[in-house]
Amino acid sequence: MTHTLTKRRSRQASVAPITASFEFFPPKSEKMAESLWTTVGRLAPLAPSFVSVTYGAGGSTRERTHKTVERILNETDVLPAAHLTCVGASKAEVDAIIQDYWDMGVRHLVGLRGDPLEGIGAIYRPHPEGYAYASDLVAGIKSIGDFDVSVSGYPERHPESAGWDVEIDNLKRKVDAGADRIITQYFFDNDLFETYLERIAKAGISIPVIPGIVPIHNFEQTMVFSAKCGTSIPDWLARRFAGLQNDPDTRKLVGAAVACEQVMDLVDRGISDFHFYTMNRADLTYAICHMLGMGNHAPEQQAA
Repeated sequence: MTHTLTKRRSRQASVAPITASFEFFPPKSEKMAESLWTTVGRLAPLAPSFVSVTYGAGGSTRERTHKTVERILNETDVLPAAHLTCVGASKAEVDAIIQDYWDMGVRHLVGLRGDPLEGIGAIYRPHPEGYAYASDLVAGIKSIGDFDVSVSGYPERHPESAGWDVEIDNLKRKVDAGADRIITQYFFDNDLFETYLERIAKAGISIPVIPGIVPIHNFEQTMVFSAKCGTSIPDWLARRFAGLQNDPDTRKLVGAAVACEQVMDLVDRGISDFHFYTMNRADLTYAICHMLGMGNHAPEQQAA
């Protein structure tokens, strides 16, 4: 065990300092708002590189996203990144939102095609007067202001993708349009992520690729969403959570352990930046970041 820990420490010492970003979603109620701002307050001292706020299908959370981003900008020291999609709005409407964010002082946007109004799995139809795809949206964002733009990537391919050639071509169009970084869909098999990095490097894509990590709070819900978004659930992962449906304390410990193992393995592979899908909860994400050494301070020396 000592040899393993020493080996891990030596590997960690050879990579850049660990950094992370966090994703939140805009609250729907006062109770959810209280939970969100408690989470923001808990995670802010970790000094994330940025925090992103999601955007509902068809702009269904447009105002709530805007208000959440504005409050983070005005009341915290962290940098907010606002999600923006192509769905359900004309170019003029989207451009006005982009300009509003610029005028507000937001300098980072996450440009996404977005899910169909009917939800994941439905057929996507571009707005007749809107940006058709994420690459078009990225180009539109860059034409309005010198934003830092993140885009999505899929280590297991987008559910609608016809094949890897199509997948990588779509990604390359977003990069060529001006994307500054790629944030991936979450995954649980690190070998798939490593293969993904090899694919995009072969395509000549050289911007940073940030792995998306989801700490599992509810395994059953994670399984349902993973089936929709194309993320595979390894058998070993299902076995970890088997029989814990009515044992929330153990489930939380297992969720933290699984995410820590995944992240530590990625660190061993040379990854030093992560994006956590927090689900507006701080506990597991904070524990993982603490294990990574983020926000750690040396204990104060006691007076002699």
